Amino acid sequence: MSLDNKEKRESRDIESSRFREEIHSVPVRAGKRTYFFDVKATRKDELYLTITESKKRFDRDGNSYFEKHKIFLYKEDFEKFSDGLRDVLSFIDDNQPLVAEMDEMYEPEAVTAEYSNVDFDDLAR
Repeated sequence: MSLDNKEKRESRDIESSRFREEIHSVPVRAGKRTYFFDVKATRKDELYLTITESKKRFDRDGNSYFEKHKIFLYKEDFEKFSDGLRDVLSFIDDNQPLVAEMDEMYEPEAVTAEYSNVDFDDLAR
């Protein structure tokens, strides 16, 4: 292989790795999950978003691993995606009872207990 061809291949490999390179990343830790919002570029330098949900899991031997789910979101879908997300978040805000309301709904009723004197010797009879 000539040096010129080798240089071209290396250049192509570098360009190919740029396709997968993260340009900007924002991790969001939320309880047992972490969400990653990563901006990447296509080979044509068009930016897109990957959203990754990562959860730590354990196998039967107790070894940990991360289970990941990804969504790829391209520019032509940004507006529809954000409209849909806004709609469902608004629906949840409008229809989810407030935490204080939920606490009242599930608050146990006060129980008054009447105790009598029990002699343990009476139980043996």
